[in-house]
Amino acid sequence: MSIDLNADVGEGLDDSALFPYLTSVNVACGLHAGDAFSMDETVAAALSHGLRVGAHPGYPDRANFGRLRVEMSADAVEALVLYQISALDGFVRSRGGTLTHVKPHGALYHAAAEFPDVARAIAEGVRRLRPSLVLFGPPGSLLMEAGREAGLPVAAEAFADRRYMPDGSLVPRTERGAVLASADEAAEQALSLARDGRVVTIDGTSIPVRADTLCIHGDTPGAPEFARRIHERFREEGIRIAPLEVTPSRDRRAQAAAPLH
Repeated sequence: MSIDLNADVGEGLDDSALFPYLTSVNVACGLHAGDAFSMDETVAAALSHGLRVGAHPGYPDRANFGRLRVEMSADAVEALVLYQISALDGFVRSRGGTLTHVKPHGALYHAAAEFPDVARAIAEGVRRLRPSLVLFGPPGSLLMEAGREAGLPVAAEAFADRRYMPDGSLVPRTERGAVLASADEAAEQALSLARDGRVVTIDGTSIPVRADTLCIHGDTPGAPEFARRIHERFREEGIRIAPLEVTPSRDRRAQAAAPLH
């Protein structure tokens, strides 16, 4: 049994203590957080640790850290995503690496799970850059569906450091207890997700949650300790932390348009 462990990074904090415990990173692309220098510096550090590097595009709203939805047309969202991931792709390529995945940030991530036009716009922006890029998103969400429709490989993401609602959504950050307080709590939640495919929600019920990759937010207080404790618990349980191995999806639109033989 193995699972990928990712973190959102390049958002203005020192991520160096977190890198040794990860297998992939999602690098902020300069709009919700970060800038050209931080993108280049974070990419270089991640590649030096042998990590898979992905883009973490968000709404252009630095004042709210990209955590409030911005009203935009679908075409604008598509261009916004393409713009950000193309910029990060340039930094990764210049450092001798390959961009592997895309994970939308904050309000953009959640909007894509709720609104089909946003989901399709994100998937199309990713596809236009490179259809081999893996799209991260909530399991069973509109974003995952849109990714598959666009022919992208997709990965269901669950969170080691966030509490869940009974419907499988995350507890809003505005509510008390939305972020787990201790490394032991995070490790036990991560273990349950990876081993059992389940999570205990804020009301104490247990629900199924599929996870191909687990996330620790780089801005969660004590994130490196969370990651270290997850490693310990997984080692005790014989679960390997390893990069994703994905099978590309076939673009259904291309499939439909292909000539019959």
